[in-house]
Amino acid sequence: MLPNINIKVNPYTHLKDPNSSELGKNIVANSIEMIDELGFEDFNFRKLSKEIGSSEASVYRYFESKHKLLLYLTGWYWGWMEYKLLLKLTNIDSPEERLIRAITLLTEIAKEDSEFLHISEQRLQRIVIAESSKAYLNKDVDSENKFGVFSDYKRLVGRVSDIILEINSSYRYPHMLISTVIEGSHLQRHFAAHLPRLTDVDKEEDLIVPFYIELVKKSLNIK
Repeated sequence: MLPNINIKVNPYTHLKDPNSSELGKNIVANSIEMIDELGFEDFNFRKLSKEIGSSEASVYRYFESKHKLLLYLTGWYWGWMEYKLLLKLTNIDSPEERLIRAITLLTEIAKEDSEFLHISEQRLQRIVIAESSKAYLNKDVDSENKFGVFSDYKRLVGRVSDIILEINSSYRYPHMLISTVIEGSHLQRHFAAHLPRLTDVDKEEDLIVPFYIELVKKSLNIK
């Protein structure tokens, strides 16, 4: 991976690349902060434009709708996760060790990354946990999928699924297992924050990461 990496997001999600200007970066940074604080339903471009001291029209020059903005943010997140995954797995020969590292990355609380100063990865992760299902649980998912909108997410799942097949080439459910780990860990974090009686919470330890490591190891009969 090269320094000063630029996470590329599917052009279907935006009218103008936000990384091409300070205004675009400001739109992304403030939208992350506002969606994290307000929730996706209460967020809109009128509130965003007021926050950044610009016009709604300037926001619409970058994003056609707040749904497209959500597609952009989630696409960026999965591209960033793939970037982090490649870094974590570099020079690791053991597929078992690579798999454990991958599962840890997919289920742990995000850390802020100094590579991308205009994006709070921790806030963005909270948005992905709370809101990302809205990106694909809708009637437009098939048409948007044809434009490759979800390719970043699918590629990430595919990379980790390939590690599973290195360990056990006859395992029938590698993609199902990894997407279950990702979506399930998001749900457990949401439960831990808001509905703790639906999960297991320990004040001294994050139980979500070891739970999914154990789940994957048992599924693959890894000692």
